[in-house]
Amino acid sequence: MKILITGAAGYIGSHVAERLQLQGYNVVGLDNFSDYYDVSLKEMNANVLNLKGIKIEKIDLRFAEQLNFLSTDFDYIFHFAAQPGISGSSSFEDYLGNNVISTKNLLDFALKNQKLKLFVNIGTSSIYGIHATFDESFVPEPVSFYGVTKLTAEQLILASSRVEKIKACSLRLFSVYGPRERPEKLYAKLIANAFNDIAFPLYKGSKKHLRSFTYVQDIVDGIVSVIGKEDLVNNEIINLGTEVENTTQQGIEIVEQILNKKIIIDVVNARAGDQIRTKAVIDKARKLLNYNPQTSLRQGLEEQVKWYQDHFL
Repeated sequence: MKILITGAAGYIGSHVAERLQLQGYNVVGLDNFSDYYDVSLKEMNANVLNLKGIKIEKIDLRFAEQLNFLSTDFDYIFHFAAQPGISGSSSFEDYLGNNVISTKNLLDFALKNQKLKLFVNIGTSSIYGIHATFDESFVPEPVSFYGVTKLTAEQLILASSRVEKIKACSLRLFSVYGPRERPEKLYAKLIANAFNDIAFPLYKGSKKHLRSFTYVQDIVDGIVSVIGKEDLVNNEIINLGTEVENTTQQGIEIVEQILNKKIIIDVVNARAGDQIRTKAVIDKARKLLNYNPQTSLRQGLEEQVKWYQDHFL
């Protein structure tokens, strides 16, 4: 079977591409190689995938005509590509173009694939709002451009499944960390700064924030498990993450223990739109996907530290 993955050179998309290729699927990746963060990191991921036989096409989904070069014989589409996170350097237009317009263009392309079994939209806990501690029936209350536009993208896809144009689902991911994490994210930056003796900028009040920090391979387990379950997951929103909560401070202390080193902390002004608490409610994922994340925060961070050492030291 043939699978299309958007954002395939990015953090989570690259891991999913590897897993699906390992399972014997024919994987085609797309990425626009945005300069939102250091492009060389995406190029590094793409090189790893290329060596494993996964081709990455440079396509910007904001421009529908670029999709005309693709074949229309895909069985599954996994849509990771997005303008990520909460960033003062990203405008509303950035989020609108990369999260909404791009998703609409991809949806139009998906409808041309006559044998498409399932469109899998990758959502986020940011859709829920300041407190992401609810099951999928909760009415979303996003507080950032990122959350608002990711909710819009999710509903664009699910609207098509409601009227039976395609089968689709949306997976809302919770606080993913691990190897290849984007450099501005908590643990990637914390580990890099620790090794380079640079103060870590901690947003005021955030050390008490609670998170369902979920190891990337546990997330991948849930994502790939939708294959073959099209009828079961069609038109569903499903949370993926661990039910275990840790504070940001606990995470910092675990990294310090692994490195046997005290990290310099520089408290900076709080960030608007940041979530105070995320706790994945995964009853539906357990029921539909037999989902059962197992990696502890310490185990996952040990893997992330090792990956950083192998690639940057």
